[in-house]
Formats: sequence, structure tokens, C-alpha cells
Amino acid sequence: MARPPVMPPEEKAKLVLHLLSGELSVSQAARQAGVSEQAIGNWKRQFIAAGSQGLEGGDRQSSERERKLNAQITELKTALGEVYVQLRARRAAVDFHAVPSQTSKPYGVTAGSAFRGSAASSGYREVLTPAGD
Repeated sequence: MARPPVMPPEEKAKLVLHLLSGELSVSQAARQAGVSEQAIGNWKRQFIAAGSQGLEGGDRQSSERERKLNAQITELKTALGEVYVQLRARRAAVDFHAVPSQTSKPYGVTAGSAFRGSAASSGYREVLTPAGD
């Protein structure tokens, strides 16, 4: 059986209000909306739960899910900040103990003796012969 098209929240609220006022029965509401009686029961339960949360006191009226998500965001921001501080510390340590790159000349080595492609490393040796020979 194919799912019925999604009903806008405003229409669901109207239907649930008619149900709660006694104007419609669950079966009538289900037929009118083209959904199962179970779906109508779920809408009614959700509507009542959201309504009771709306009546709860407090400075900020937010759902439990929203509070959990805000707590998770705070936790993730804290973790991100800690990792950022660690990264900066490691970068500072690496810059302080700078390691010469492979293209830098090692100390005490003369040119042409320690690098690939140099005369000394290729096995090429200049043979000096006496003049006039």
C-alpha cells in the first residue's frame, strides 16, 4: 500500500482539534485525511505532548531534543577548541626545532659530493694527464 501524501502540519492540527472537541471520531478523521487510525492517534499524541511542553514554565521554551542538540554543540565547540590549541602548540614546536629539508646542504659537506647527479656521486673522475702527452 502506497503512503498517502504528506499533510501540512496546519491541517493535522485542525483535524486533531476537531477530534479533541468531539466533532469527529478517530475513524472519521482517518477517512477524511486518507490515513490510518493509528496515524491519527500518533498525531493526537504528538499534539498533546507539544501542547503540554508549550505550557511548561521557564525563560526559554524549547523541546528536549533542542536542549540536547545545544548541549552537543557546546561539547563539540569545546572539543574543537582543545584540538585547535594542541595543533597550534605542535606547529610552534615544529617551527622551533626546524628540520633542514632534503634540499639543504648538510654541514661540513662540500658541493658535489653528497648529492645525486653530482660529479662525485656519479663515479666520474677527472683524470689529469700531463700536458703534451
